[in-house]
Amino acid sequence: MIRLIAFLLLGIGILQAQISSETTAQIDKLIAKALADSGTPGVSVAIVKDGKLAMSKAYGDARLEPKTAAAASMRFAIGSVSKQFLAGAILLAAEQGKLSLNDRVGKYLPTLTRANDVTVRQLLSHTSGYQDYYPQDYLPPFMTVPVTPEGMMDRWARKPLDFEPGTAWQYSNTGYVVAGQVLEKATGVGVVEYLRTRIFSKLGMKSVYDLDHQPLGAADAAGYIRYAIGPLHPVQPEASGWLYAAGELAMTAGDLALWDAALINHTLMKPASFEEMIKPVPLKNGTPGSYGLGVGVADSNGHPRVSHGGAVSGFTSQNTVWPDLKLALVVLSNKDGSSAPDRITRGVSEVLLAPAQDPNAAKLLAQAKAIFEGLQNGKLDRSLFTDNGNAYFTPEVLADYASSMKPLGTPKNFVFQRGGLRGGFTQRSYRIEFAAKTLTLVVRATMDGKLEQYQISE
Repeated sequence: MIRLIAFLLLGIGILQAQISSETTAQIDKLIAKALADSGTPGVSVAIVKDGKLAMSKAYGDARLEPKTAAAASMRFAIGSVSKQFLAGAILLAAEQGKLSLNDRVGKYLPTLTRANDVTVRQLLSHTSGYQDYYPQDYLPPFMTVPVTPEGMMDRWARKPLDFEPGTAWQYSNTGYVVAGQVLEKATGVGVVEYLRTRIFSKLGMKSVYDLDHQPLGAADAAGYIRYAIGPLHPVQPEASGWLYAAGELAMTAGDLALWDAALINHTLMKPASFEEMIKPVPLKNGTPGSYGLGVGVADSNGHPRVSHGGAVSGFTSQNTVWPDLKLALVVLSNKDGSSAPDRITRGVSEVLLAPAQDPNAAKLLAQAKAIFEGLQNGKLDRSLFTDNGNAYFTPEVLADYASSMKPLGTPKNFVFQRGGLRGGFTQRSYRIEFAAKTLTLVVRATMDGKLEQYQISE
């Protein structure tokens, strides 16, 4: 369950960059909706803009009994977002010459299965073949009993591999337990001690807890769970040891944002180390990957997006960084399996990454709405379209548009999403929302405004 998975305003951190009041209002509104829609008690959110902390706020409730409003100063468990800290620590140790990503596990832990065939890089990129010890999205009974890293490795890292090292990608918390032990063997200090010395203290991350040894208290958020869509219940956390190296950290959203800012600004690790961290690791057969070292990597409208979700008993999180835009978004929630972090991440990123407003945006939106209403009634103003655009709207197409869209009625929302250029045309996409359905509209136009395309899909 340490899995790969981003109201009441209580606190605002020290702001070093600015987010407009209009943008803040948009963010507040969509977070309130995400909490209501997902049944999540509370979230803590932080934003890095221009490489600096720009916002740190808490929404909703941190605790239900007694009812306690969430505050930006409260810790939340971050689950598998912890993995990027272990990966960062290993990269820092590599900078010191303590180890290498290409080292074989057998150099440090020779009795593990196929230890001389598995590399540190494969541990961190989930390509080692070691079977995941925590695939469940609930707390199994055996995880209510304390365990040691050696005990976990005995059960999951001394059994046959799930696949040949480097030939497949499969999420594995076990790989991070092994990587944590490698770091300890190479440096001579514990994982969290190394993190505190080399990362947390240097960045001023004062709120960090090691959940294996410091359970969250009354001043922090409490974790909750719902069964199906039933009421919220307090959760039982994993027993000591089970989160070691793979998901053991808790902190404020603001402190996690300090880490994001350090990655963006290269103030902690060397640029080459950060590039190593966010470089997708391919499989041995050349298949490209989408996971680096402790982080997922994807394209976001031409910008690299570095992200990871996290979940442990009672908490779900999402941490997302757009390095070249010097932007990051942290969302921490106190509900098991909550969709709020993902919803909020998608919604807030749309707000933060929205292009500069086109001065003709209102006019173009009105035109798009008018064409839609006409198509619902089988009508089209062909003077607005190029020859190609008109050729698309055959009698059959017009009939299908009218028969399928007329029953939907008037849209609840008709929203511009993004714009750009494509093949010599300007391109605009819109989201059209109805009570039970959402449609996507893509419009392409010549530079003089004639419409080459007006196409709707689900």
